[in-house]
Amino acid sequence: MRMNTLTRFAIALSLSLACVANPLVAQASKPKPAHAVASTQVPPLIDDLEHRTFNWFWDSANPQNGLVPDHYPTKSFASIAAVGFGLTAYGVGAERGYITRDQAVERTLATLRFFHDAPQNDSEDDAAGYRGFFYHFLDMDSGKRFDRNVELSTVDTSLLLGGVLFAQSYYDRDTPREKQIRQLADEIYRRVDWTWVQARKPLITMGWTPGGKFIPHDWQGYNEGMLVYILALGSPTHAVGDDAWKAWTSTYNRTWGEFHGQTFLNFAPLFGHQFSHVWVDFRGIRDAWNREKGLDYFENSRRATYSQRAYAIANPGGWTGYGANMWGISASNGPGGLVVKSGDKERTFHGYTARGAGLDYISDDGTLVPMAAGGSIPFAPEIVVPALEEMKQRYGKDIYTKYGFVDAFNPSFHSKTDLRTGKLVPELGWVDTVHLGIDQGPIVLMVENWRSGFVWNVMKKNPYVRKGLERAGFTGGWLDEAPPKP
Repeated sequence: MRMNTLTRFAIALSLSLACVANPLVAQASKPKPAHAVASTQVPPLIDDLEHRTFNWFWDSANPQNGLVPDHYPTKSFASIAAVGFGLTAYGVGAERGYITRDQAVERTLATLRFFHDAPQNDSEDDAAGYRGFFYHFLDMDSGKRFDRNVELSTVDTSLLLGGVLFAQSYYDRDTPREKQIRQLADEIYRRVDWTWVQARKPLITMGWTPGGKFIPHDWQGYNEGMLVYILALGSPTHAVGDDAWKAWTSTYNRTWGEFHGQTFLNFAPLFGHQFSHVWVDFRGIRDAWNREKGLDYFENSRRATYSQRAYAIANPGGWTGYGANMWGISASNGPGGLVVKSGDKERTFHGYTARGAGLDYISDDGTLVPMAAGGSIPFAPEIVVPALEEMKQRYGKDIYTKYGFVDAFNPSFHSKTDLRTGKLVPELGWVDTVHLGIDQGPIVLMVENWRSGFVWNVMKKNPYVRKGLERAGFTGGWLDEAPPKP
């Protein structure tokens, strides 16, 4: 089971406050300069992984309303962030031939119609959202707030909107259904009241609840909240002021520094270096903070990826299996909240938590997360591909399923006990038995960005994303070119 909403909020709060031989392995011990996205020589595993991971979204979603589960194949509530990844994945599926464009249109329309028409009010139980934002978790069938512990989430709404705006720009044909997609997407985005969630201007709060009102903490430090500010700045109806981005970046300095051989803007779990990059190509575009430090956010994510690999090679915790081709820590499921004693040693294993390794903090219990590596493939394919291949070669029969890699596995955990999630596999350890939507998304979409730049190129056509970046002070690269025709 996933952690409950209060636990997830506590983790998000702590983060904001902490704010095999392979030709690709050549000289992988040293970071390579940031480079153009690869489009040739895609290894068979990566091709297969992309297709299987896409199938997770296609098979798991409710075709009636487009809602995507938080986890699957076990019974689950819906995650609005997973819906955003799913909406984007349908375009990938159409381009790759996994499904037809008509199928993608049908599923996308069902999804956008639901979010357009779902009840928006300030009641405790009879709404999917309020003021244009949506609750983090929704009931898979009714589409209403899953329970009273669930917050109206600014960041999860932003991840949903990443998919909504992708749909707006991708479905560009002059047909009634594609026109309707564009119209619905536009209306969903326009009604989001970003200024309302500036409880402590110019920053943006993490969320709101009908009972507790605004969550008393804002998006600051470096993390996935970058997308929140970009979309809030790009709004044609309820845009925040220019000072919001400056306020956001002013909180960076506490996590800028060296960690395991790399100097970069740290955020311990790798998902924070991936989520915003799913939709925005940060190569060559820089804001004022970038210009001061002499790097762009793509390069920063590349360094974070190399840093995590170096951490696994050093393996200060002495966990089983870590090494040059066995690395990757991010928010994920785990064996459970257990303390295991072995001789005079005592080790704590967690359930779902924001695992990570960085200058800001280290949370490592030996749990490896394939998404942590897979979602970083555009940044450093020369070390990511060998890692995924090693995971598949060493443990594939237990961790690689019809939907790709399971969420996580832990070769250091062998205690026979009642597990909250996953299973024990002899000679391997703990293995999860589900896939999480917010971890599946970066895999399929970042693989495609590495292969073709597809999602990035679609999003470059979106005027709202461009406007948000420009208002944040980004210049250079593709932003200095004429906007692609919608």
